[in-house]
Amino acid sequence: MHRDLPTPHAIIPAANVLGEGVLWDDAAAALWWTDIQSSELLRYEYETGRVQRTRLPNRLGSFGLVEGSTDLIAAFADGIALYHPVTASLQWISRPSHGVAHTRFNDGRMDRQGRFWTGTMIENDAAEGEAALYCVNTDGATGSHERGLRITNGLCTSPDGRRLYLADSPRSIIYRYALDPDDGTLHDREIFARTTGGAYPDGANVDADGCMWSAQWGGSRVVRYTPDGRIDQTLDVPVSQPTCIAFGGPDRDLLFVSTARDGLSAQALADEPHAGDVLVYRVPGVRGLPEPRFRGALRTAERPVG
Repeated sequence: MHRDLPTPHAIIPAANVLGEGVLWDDAAAALWWTDIQSSELLRYEYETGRVQRTRLPNRLGSFGLVEGSTDLIAAFADGIALYHPVTASLQWISRPSHGVAHTRFNDGRMDRQGRFWTGTMIENDAAEGEAALYCVNTDGATGSHERGLRITNGLCTSPDGRRLYLADSPRSIIYRYALDPDDGTLHDREIFARTTGGAYPDGANVDADGCMWSAQWGGSRVVRYTPDGRIDQTLDVPVSQPTCIAFGGPDRDLLFVSTARDGLSAQALADEPHAGDVLVYRVPGVRGLPEPRFRGALRTAERPVG
């Protein structure tokens, strides 16, 4: 790369194959994320700088914090579970029948009301079928909300909890829905933004001003969109595959960017020595919101979902 790039405030060495799902835990002053392809859960302690890695029983696409608990609600490749990091045990909440080969759970995030949204993806470009969006409600029930997708990504909600963002990466589209805060239903889908130039919308989050930040795979950038879909700011990063973002730190004024080295050639890896690490930036005048936690009772039982 031959661009003048902003210098990261810090770099967390991780060498992830596919770092994803990064989120900040205010209570523990720690950053969590997953290396999907390595089936690892990673935790960075802010005060000590220590990175802890936990081997997982399955590939973990995304996860969320649980109110009043150290457990995580986790979207593994073949289902949604309550995962206990201390004991490394899990209890299945739902294992939907995808009905399509080469399908796994991918991105996910909590909404402001404490529901967990997560969606699937088709891993094989040539495979027929469609991915879907699911939600674990606060009563513990899991429901299907959207189909006809290829790779579900970029899930996040507006500060008031009334808008949900979803990216379908291969189609280079970021959608926005009206989200009923009371019953969690989605309405009035609209195209919020499109990406161009070989950049695909990946993981995302919303800042305290209601602007949506999108990590753009293949584009070497993180883009800030205003609530009306206008590009307000572009942060160029020294890797080609940024995957997700989170705001964190004691004042939530740090932007954490997870990245990947998956599929990169030896030359590309030489050109991108920090591919797979977590990049940390200070963005003047921007702060994040507290990461919502799951609120409600979880039903740990295997059953099909429509």
